[in-house]
Amino acid sequence: MAARKAMVAGNWKMNGSLELVEKLSDAINNAEFSEVKIVLFPPFPLIPAMIASGVNTGAQTVSEHTSGAFTGEVDAELIKQLGANYVLVGHSERRSVYKESNDVVAAKFARAQQAGLTPILCVGESETERENGQTEQVVAAQIDAVINKLGVAALEDSVIAYEPVWAIGTGKTASPEQAQTVHKFIRDKIASLEGNLAQGLTILYGGSVNEKNSELLFAQTDIDGGLIGGASLKAESFAAICNSAKGTV
Repeated sequence: MAARKAMVAGNWKMNGSLELVEKLSDAINNAEFSEVKIVLFPPFPLIPAMIASGVNTGAQTVSEHTSGAFTGEVDAELIKQLGANYVLVGHSERRSVYKESNDVVAAKFARAQQAGLTPILCVGESETERENGQTEQVVAAQIDAVINKLGVAALEDSVIAYEPVWAIGTGKTASPEQAQTVHKFIRDKIASLEGNLAQGLTILYGGSVNEKNSELLFAQTDIDGGLIGGASLKAESFAAICNSAKGTV
């Protein structure tokens, strides 16, 4: 069985500053988090400063294209050249606000891996879909889009983040039991295709994670850490969340 290492990823969304880069990097670099892989996802202009601070850095999105007339888009090769190693694909805001389909997300996943970046594939259901009992159906379709395009082996060099849309930025959080149920579903689904890969796959939970609920969430068998939103903009809160991830995997 491949060993899994706890991970805490901080998605700043369209927030942050050079001052915040300094505060967060100091909080991370001055603490002992060797047991936890920490990655921060600042807005594109702050990526070089974050990399220079010594913190693992990723981009919040990436183009599925290699180059060309795509104003405002950024190619995975450029992100890699800067020194970033990760990229979020399929975040719920990209799916809902920018109408990225499962197929587009799969294409972005493929392009990221082609350039040597590790994609964090975000999956999750809306509140209506959960109420209609469609959680597993929706999450499975989002994962299957990648598997159908690239094969299950592509998931080996990736991370999956389960983020119920109804819990993102709302203050609502899936209970540890609710989150574990979906995480187990994801791992079992992949295990049905490739058991060893599934056991080694890092699966994060995202959705209003904070320093008060992170320890219970991370204690669940199939939750390997978190994709953190608002709390990743506060140095003390983020450091506390990273601390709660120690020894959880």
